[in-house]
Amino acid sequence: MPRKDSIQKLRDQLVRRREALQRAFDGDLSLLRELHQERTGDVLDAAANTVQDELNSQLIEAESRELSAINEAIARFDAGYYGNCDGCGKPIPLTRLRAIPYATECIDCKRRAEVRSARGGGVAWNRVFDNVEADPV
Repeated sequence: MPRKDSIQKLRDQLVRRREALQRAFDGDLSLLRELHQERTGDVLDAAANTVQDELNSQLIEAESRELSAINEAIARFDAGYYGNCDGCGKPIPLTRLRAIPYATECIDCKRRAEVRSARGGGVAWNRVFDNVEADPV
């Protein structure tokens, strides 16, 4: 199957996944609202409810991140550059896109980014002010 057809199938999968996530996301939010209205019970019930709320909140956050990544992937498709690596510009292998359809980098570029991140390639915020001399007042 040509790459173009495979990419189109991936877009269709992304759209279906987006719809499923949106339904789940909407259901999770309505469930949380219902649970907050039904609060009754003792201290143990309150503790269990708090733990469940935290788990639901984390699930909603994960679903929201995935939904955002899917929306960005669909926008990339519509703009004509879905499937190309943001790092090197080369086509991302179909096997990677099938595994992670919203991937924006090929494996090599993703690994390089992870190595940079692990080495502290980002800003070391705890040291930002170490080299700044105190302003004389």
